[in-house]
Amino acid sequence: MAKHGKKYVDVLKKAPTSPVTLEEAVAFIKANPIAKFDETVDISMHLGVDIKKSDQTVRGTVVLPHGTGKHVRVVVFAAGTHADEAKAAGADEVGYEDLIEKIKGGWTDFDVAIATTDAMKEVRKIARILGPRGLMPNPKTGTVTDDIATAVKASKGGKVDFRMDRTGNCCVACGKLSFEVAKLCENIRAVVEAVRAERPAAAKGTFIKSLTVSSTMGVGVRVLDKQSAE
Repeated sequence: MAKHGKKYVDVLKKAPTSPVTLEEAVAFIKANPIAKFDETVDISMHLGVDIKKSDQTVRGTVVLPHGTGKHVRVVVFAAGTHADEAKAAGADEVGYEDLIEKIKGGWTDFDVAIATTDAMKEVRKIARILGPRGLMPNPKTGTVTDDIATAVKASKGGKVDFRMDRTGNCCVACGKLSFEVAKLCENIRAVVEAVRAERPAAAKGTFIKSLTVSSTMGVGVRVLDKQSAE
């Protein structure tokens, strides 16, 4: 078990031991920061699915109403007019063969990669680099598209991806600790609703079994079951 610092231990001692409302959980985390920087607020959901069945994998995207609070670095693989559209929409880097070669050389200083459908035939050649880092463009997350401007603006404006891991958990960043309680709660509820919308048809019983809110370095606080359904 990882050792925690004195500040973390002190906060843990006064943290709620039973599930609380979403507002109470967020307010507690905001009132008890651990780090000196503006921590990210995350939620972790344990999903009621059969993790052994591939048809019960949960993944999708959601645009946070109040954004992520961070500068999202977006690169676009495109040529011609699509490249012009990407630049106009605010992409941080736009290119095609030249951008692929740059990444082959070891550069991965970005958060989201978007590609046109035509560009994917070349982008697939660097899948072994992008894939393990979660940066590979994918039609399911809207990052393989010819509507480049919309995709760039969505990524810049607070679109986040979510995906269940092999243990049935789904962790999503929902904003920054400096956000107001109300805005964090709205972001969190947007994520919960998006995850609920992706419930597999074969999933039985309670879908979101637990919901925990935490900050990057902070203590996790469980949220009441009824709140996870809102």
